[in-house]
Amino acid sequence: MHTKRPIYVLTIILLLLISLAACGGSEATSSPVPATKEMVEPEPQAATVMAEDTAQNAASDMRIFVIVPAESKASYLADEEFFENALSKYGIEAGNNDVVGSTQVIEGQLQINPNDMTQLLGENNFKVDMRTLKTDQDRRDNYILDNGPAFNRFPEATFSATEISGLPEVYVEGEEIQFQMNGILTVHKVPVPVTFDVSARLAGDTMTGVAETRTLMSAFGIEPPDFVRTLTVADEFGIRVEFTAKEK
Repeated sequence: MHTKRPIYVLTIILLLLISLAACGGSEATSSPVPATKEMVEPEPQAATVMAEDTAQNAASDMRIFVIVPAESKASYLADEEFFENALSKYGIEAGNNDVVGSTQVIEGQLQINPNDMTQLLGENNFKVDMRTLKTDQDRRDNYILDNGPAFNRFPEATFSATEISGLPEVYVEGEEIQFQMNGILTVHKVPVPVTFDVSARLAGDTMTGVAETRTLMSAFGIEPPDFVRTLTVADEFGIRVEFTAKEK
């Protein structure tokens, strides 16, 4: 009896130690609880927030200038060549002639951000009533209303800018700057891409400037006038817009 009790007690102690070791080992090797989607959900990216703020600031700095028709003018510039019969028919001597037809029936707007000229383009466009173009010859003006360009049937010419290049990053008020304005010119309901060379100046609430380009009549489906032994008109012609625009 006395020899068995120590063995029995020793057995119990060993079992307890094994149990404690097993518990300790389980705790030491337990894996961490995996993070759930909710636990690691990121906050909105700072870059996105900054981009939105920048866009809002740019929009708030955008200024709109509306063309003043009474202080503006749109013109076309064409090259005519008169032949020997022109004198008897029209009282015009033979030779080359530069034709300028102009109107002040023009409307539109310019939209820019002078504080950051690299910002995306705003709405820059103009519209001209071609029926109101006048040259130094009533006969010519009446002809283009119903013949050739037929402006009575296609009275509207429009331009809408798609891109501006060559601008300084920041505009210094009062300075004259030169840049290019690319866009779509629509005449005869035919859209044609053109580039205007622009010189402009901003002073207070007034923007003034000149925009010029050259293109082809045939690009708009207009056949240049050609009267045998009388006169011809060159296919290439110029467009000049002198504008004054007031801030809206």
